[in-house]
Amino acid sequence: MEKTARALEKYVPKEAAPIIARWIHQAPCMFKISKSRLSKFGDYRSPFKDKGHRISINHNLNPYAFLVTTVHEFAHLKTWNEHKAKAKPHGSEWKKNFKLLMEPFFKLGVFPKDIQQAVHVYLNNPAASSCSDLGLFRALQFYDKPKTGHSRVEELPHGTSFILPNGRMFKKGEKLRTRFRCEEIGSGRIYLFSPVAEVKVMG
Repeated sequence: MEKTARALEKYVPKEAAPIIARWIHQAPCMFKISKSRLSKFGDYRSPFKDKGHRISINHNLNPYAFLVTTVHEFAHLKTWNEHKAKAKPHGSEWKKNFKLLMEPFFKLGVFPKDIQQAVHVYLNNPAASSCSDLGLFRALQFYDKPKTGHSRVEELPHGTSFILPNGRMFKKGEKLRTRFRCEEIGSGRIYLFSPVAEVKVMG
C-alpha cells in the first residue's frame, strides 16, 4: 500500500495519496492511469465475469482535478458494492457516497479555497461529471499548466475553425443551452462542445 501511495503522489496532493491507496487495496480495484480522453476525465467499470472493479483516470489532470475525479469514480464503486445495479448511476445513493468520500480531504485542507468552495456548491447536487459543472470545472482548470496556442471554445468568434489533438477539425456554431453546436469539417456531423473545452485555432 505504501508503494501505491508513493506512486499516487505524482498525481494527487501528497496528503491525499495514502487515502486513495487504501481505497484501491480495500476494494480491491484495478486502478489505471489512462491516456487523455476528451469526453471524460475518468471512468468506472463494475465487476464483470472474471474482472473486478476497474477505475481509470486521465494522466494529464492537475492534482486537484485528478483527486475530484478519483473520488467521483470511487463513489460509483462504493454505490455498486452497496446496491449493485439497483441504484441509478448518479442517483441519491451515489450523491450520498460522493459527499461521504470527500469529507477526509476537506478535513485535511487538501484543496485551495476556490476549489473547496466550488466543490461545496457542486456537492449540493453533484452532476454526472465534474467537467459538466462549469463552476467546478473553471476552478479546477485554473490550476492547469498553460497550453500555448490553445483557447476555450467560448472565447472563439462564431464560425471559427479549430482542431483537436487527434487531428479532427470543427467549425464553431451557435450556443445551445449549455454547449456549443460545432460542425466537423469533412463529415458535416454535428457535435456539442463544452464552452470550456480547450482547442487550437486553425490558421
